[in-house]
Amino acid sequence: MRGITQVIAVELKLIARDPMSAFFALAFPAIMLWVKLRNGGSLPSGLSLADANVPMLTTFVIGMAALVILPATVAQYRERLVLKRLRATPASPGMLFGAQWVAHMLLAVFGTALLVAIGFFVYDASAPANVGGVVVAWILAALSLSAIGFLLGAVVPSGRGATVIGLSLFFPMVFISGAIIPRESMGGSMRAIGDLTPMAPAVQAIRAGWEGSAMSPISLAVMLAICLVAGGVAIKAFRW
Repeated sequence: MRGITQVIAVELKLIARDPMSAFFALAFPAIMLWVKLRNGGSLPSGLSLADANVPMLTTFVIGMAALVILPATVAQYRERLVLKRLRATPASPGMLFGAQWVAHMLLAVFGTALLVAIGFFVYDASAPANVGGVVVAWILAALSLSAIGFLLGAVVPSGRGATVIGLSLFFPMVFISGAIIPRESMGGSMRAIGDLTPMAPAVQAIRAGWEGSAMSPISLAVMLAICLVAGGVAIKAFRW
């Protein structure tokens, strides 16, 4: 346990020293929130833009940490032969993944907390109607998207390659899944395509919990299935 804690602490220090990771996980979503809310307004349903965009951009933060920053970190370790040195220790792929997940999701927690604070104190966003539901949806979103990130990090040989692939997956998903553009503002065909992405269940579940509506069991089950399948494949495919 102490070894894992030390690894997590080291990873947090390394992440904190990377200005680009901190910017895109912390500052960039806050800037996007300001851009989207500077003129106020509401959706056709009557929901305020603040109450819609804070939970939506929360998924953006999770996706950035899980699909872009995390796989790049693991791949960089392989590229720099750090993983080969770790292979000589008692560390297992599961232990490595666990430490990396905690460190990178703490970054996502900080980004989420910043968005919520700005939403509350600057834009008068409402508190989540179902706090427990939001927490469960957030954790499942983090697990499912991180499993995909680990799969990338497990097989891609270089940090640059993992970053390019991660960004290629991340940006199309955030635009069509509802993490940036509200689903209510999309056409039917775009919504249908977006529903097929791994990020869509996360957006839908977090927003449902925030708004107090019933969370779809299918969305929760899909996120759990992605976590188990992609995570299992990542551990099997992992190369030191």
